[in-house]
Amino acid sequence: MKLRRLRRLLPGLLVTVAVGLVGLLLVATGRIPVAASAGHSAIAYWFLHSAMREAVQAQAADITAPPLDDPILVQRAAPHFDLNCAPCHGAPGVQGSLTVAGATPKPPSLAHKLGEWRARELFWIVKHGIKYTGMPAWPAQEREDEVWAMVAFLERLPQLSPDEYRRLADGAAVAGRGDARLGDLSSGSASTDIEPCTRCHGRDGNGTGDGAFPRIAGQSEAYLFAALAAYAGGARHSGIMQVQARSLDRQQMRALARHYAAQSPRVGRPQHGPDAGQRLARGRRIAEQGLPERGVPACDSCHGAAPPRNPAFPLLDGQHANYLVQQLQLFRQQRRGGSPYAGLMSFIAERLDERAIRDVALWYATRPAGRLDDR
Repeated sequence: MKLRRLRRLLPGLLVTVAVGLVGLLLVATGRIPVAASAGHSAIAYWFLHSAMREAVQAQAADITAPPLDDPILVQRAAPHFDLNCAPCHGAPGVQGSLTVAGATPKPPSLAHKLGEWRARELFWIVKHGIKYTGMPAWPAQEREDEVWAMVAFLERLPQLSPDEYRRLADGAAVAGRGDARLGDLSSGSASTDIEPCTRCHGRDGNGTGDGAFPRIAGQSEAYLFAALAAYAGGARHSGIMQVQARSLDRQQMRALARHYAAQSPRVGRPQHGPDAGQRLARGRRIAEQGLPERGVPACDSCHGAAPPRNPAFPLLDGQHANYLVQQLQLFRQQRRGGSPYAGLMSFIAERLDERAIRDVALWYATRPAGRLDDR
C-alpha cells in the first residue's frame, strides 16, 4: 500500500525537485530578472497582486472601522499625505515623482484605485505597509488614530478637485494663519524651514479652529523644545510629527520653539448648546478642584495660570477641545508617550471617564489663552 502511494506521489515530487533545482541554478548564475526596468510579466503581476490582496483581506477581516465622516480627520491627514505620500502616489493636480514612476511595481494613483479596498483594509495597509513594494509601515504603530485619519482622507481623496486638495494640504496656512511658503527662520548658523509647520499650526501657531491641530502659540519655549526632542527620539508617538521632528537638528528645534513661544494665542471660543452650562460647570470643577474621589488632582495645579508652574508643562487655556480630548484618550490608552512627565498624565487619564474628559476639555477651550510670560 505504501509503495503504491509513493508511486502516485513520485511524479509530483520529481517536478518539485526539478523546479527547485532550476531555481537554484538561476540564483547561482545571477539570471533572476530583478531589474525594475523590465517590469513584471502579466502572470507575475497577477500572482503577486492576488497574493497581496488575499493576505490583506484575511488579516484585516477582524478590524472594525470607526466613523470616518468627521472633517477633522481629513484635515489632520492631508498635509502629511502631501508631504510624504503624494510624491509617490500623486494627488489631484499633483503628478507623482518621475523617479518613483520607474519602480516595479509602480505606486498606484490613489485618486483612482481606492474602490477595491474597504476602510479596514486601507487601515491595515497604511499601518503595516506592504513588503517588496516600497510601501512603508506607519512610523508610529501606537497611533492608530492617525492611521484612521489617513484612511478618512484616502476615502475623500477621489472626490477632491485640485483646488480643494491644495486647500486641505496647505491647511492652516490658507486659513488666514500665515503663508505655507514663507521659508526659513534663521538663528545664527541654523536655517529652519517653517513650511511643514505652517501647514498644520500656521505661522502664528494657533492651528485650526476645529482642533485638527493644536494651538502651540504662547507655549513655553522649554515645552515646545522638549516636545520636538521627544518626537525626534521616538519617546512621543506620532507618525506625523516624528517624521518632521527627526529632520531637525537641535538648533533648528530651538529656533522653532522660540518662534512659536513668542506668538500670541487667540482667545478661547464660547460654547453653546442645551447642556453647555452643565458641562462647563463639571469641567471647571475638574480643572480647579480635581476629582478627589477618583484620585485626580486639579488640572490647574500643573496647567493653570497661577505660578509657580513647571515650564515643561503645557498651558491648556484656549486649547482646542477636540485636541485635548484626543490627547487625554491617548494618555488613557498608554499610546501617547512624551517627556519624562508623560507617566503622570497616563496615571491621571486612566481615572477619567469619557464624560469627564470631554467636559474638562470644553472648559479649557473656553478659557482666554495667554502666553507663559504673561502669567
